[in-house]
Amino acid sequence: MDPFSDFKLLGGFLVLGGLIAIIPVVVPLLIAPRFRGLKTTDTYECGVDTIGPSWIRFSVAFYLFALIFVAFEVDVLYLFPVTLVYGTGQFAGGWRDFIEVGIFISILSLAIVFAWRKGVFEWD
Repeated sequence: MDPFSDFKLLGGFLVLGGLIAIIPVVVPLLIAPRFRGLKTTDTYECGVDTIGPSWIRFSVAFYLFALIFVAFEVDVLYLFPVTLVYGTGQFAGGWRDFIEVGIFISILSLAIVFAWRKGVFEWD
């Protein structure tokens, strides 16, 4: 038995993984059209031509609102597994589990109240 067979197998998997990662990057470069027309570099939004300059500064409130949205979407993902196993017997606590989820949601609510008090949800 070859003492390096495990390393050869690992090397083969690394090469295969590298090829699988590189192919989606290289193939579009080879088959993509090279024509750059007048409309190619224009800003495109829902098929409507833009009015005014396409590079404008947005308020920080837009970014804060987006970050809060992403954070709460991720936090909601933590609630899905809890709701699936709640009441199936895998949680032994009963009321304890309910209180823990309540505390989690309360902390999230405090974050919303904090952002609201700071004026993140007020648009100028």
